[in-house]
Amino acid sequence: MNPSTLRLDSSAIYAPPIPPPYRSGGQGCRFLPLQLRKMAAPAFSLTVCSAKQTSAVVESGEATESRLSRIESLSQVSGVLGCQWGDEGKGKLVDVLAKHFDVVARCQGGANAGHTIYNSEGKKFALHLVPSGILNEETICVIGNGVVVHLPGLFKEIDGLEANGVSCKGRILVSDRAHLLFDFHQEVDGLREAELAKSFIGTTRRGIGPCYSSKVIRNGIRVGDLRHMDTFPQKLDLLLSDAASRFPDFNYGPDMLRDEVERYKKFAERLEPFITDTVDFMSETISQSKKILVEGGQATMLDIDFGTYPFVTSSSPSAGGICTGLGIAPRVVGDLIGVVKAYTTRVGSGPFPTEILGKGGDLLRFAGQEFGTTTGRPRRCGWLDIVALKYCCQINGFSSLNLTKLDVLSELPEIEIGVSYKQLDGSPIRSFPADLRILDQVKVEYEVLPGWKSDISSVRKYSELPSAARQYVERIEELVGVPVHYIGVGPGRNALIYK
Repeated sequence: MNPSTLRLDSSAIYAPPIPPPYRSGGQGCRFLPLQLRKMAAPAFSLTVCSAKQTSAVVESGEATESRLSRIESLSQVSGVLGCQWGDEGKGKLVDVLAKHFDVVARCQGGANAGHTIYNSEGKKFALHLVPSGILNEETICVIGNGVVVHLPGLFKEIDGLEANGVSCKGRILVSDRAHLLFDFHQEVDGLREAELAKSFIGTTRRGIGPCYSSKVIRNGIRVGDLRHMDTFPQKLDLLLSDAASRFPDFNYGPDMLRDEVERYKKFAERLEPFITDTVDFMSETISQSKKILVEGGQATMLDIDFGTYPFVTSSSPSAGGICTGLGIAPRVVGDLIGVVKAYTTRVGSGPFPTEILGKGGDLLRFAGQEFGTTTGRPRRCGWLDIVALKYCCQINGFSSLNLTKLDVLSELPEIEIGVSYKQLDGSPIRSFPADLRILDQVKVEYEVLPGWKSDISSVRKYSELPSAARQYVERIEELVGVPVHYIGVGPGRNALIYK
């Protein structure tokens, strides 16, 4: 199936919903917003541009001036947050902006975040705990108190960076207030998903939810506790005993405790140079008029309060998580940039009103290489959902948007945008509903815009985009009321248009 052999039917098709539990992984059909009709049947062919191909484009003086002006106008404390269900490409923007900031900080989540970035030579780095500013040598990277830290994973990530010539010494600070995520949290995550059977959440099984559960019920272990190995065994025993009492299939005994304590004695020694009172560090950084960039993990539609609960993450990836996850006062938080794909993806279970299934979903998945950085799972794909995007903008107060992966849509003759929801009786739904029963029954209204049918991966000036591509960008701005300042047209560092 070649993208050029597909065309879109402009009449939106609605399929009756399959009752919850929601499926995972793109099988079955609940919403079918379009028909993709095959005009011919050649063998499937797909070309994916590498970062090296796009990085060969030389930036003009005018483009450089536009880029610097846009970046330097950002406030002292700025943030990059996801506008959808994660995987929007936040890491790339953070990496690009990092050289203009003194500190890049993670405020929530854990190794369930998967941020893919490329260095100046086009080499790919997949980060999960280390902030995406690490490739910029002058940047200090902070793992804040709101993050849950799996030490084996963190050390593996650091070792991988060091092996590839990226110095981490003295550049990564881990909050003494951050909670430790143990291997048993990951095991418990899987046991919990197995219990839920067909109603499973579709987590990454990285132990994030169970670790936050330990934190909230107040028997968690924090990074600072590694400095008191005399009481560490008792605290760990309490945690493991609690898991054993809750899950019959979790086998816990004295040997497990002894082995884990010995392991963490070594971890404590290695981690000591990284441990910092990051609340004080961030306060001092602000008082010294240094610049801080906050890197969000996941996205607002996965927020524990504002997302499609219970199909959400266990933290607050929206604006409020910046203050609680770093100890930064709300009044100092300035520009927030929302990152949104030119289409929509989701991993795991949960509602997805604009989802495209079958060949149409496959087209976007392979063209956009939509497979999870953390899990490798295929992402569910669909059209851009303006209702969800406006909701995210309302919650976060974004000053601008970064529209990513616009190049992925280049081969489509027509592009649809989900602009509103209606009940089955035709009555309008004002905003994104909290009630999943209502969300399960919405009918999505679509606008159809013309495609541009040309390669835009080498374009670096907004005025040089095809008129249809500019029309698409400007229609999004009009619908959500927030300007698009950054447009991604490829995976490489410089495959970015500053508008």
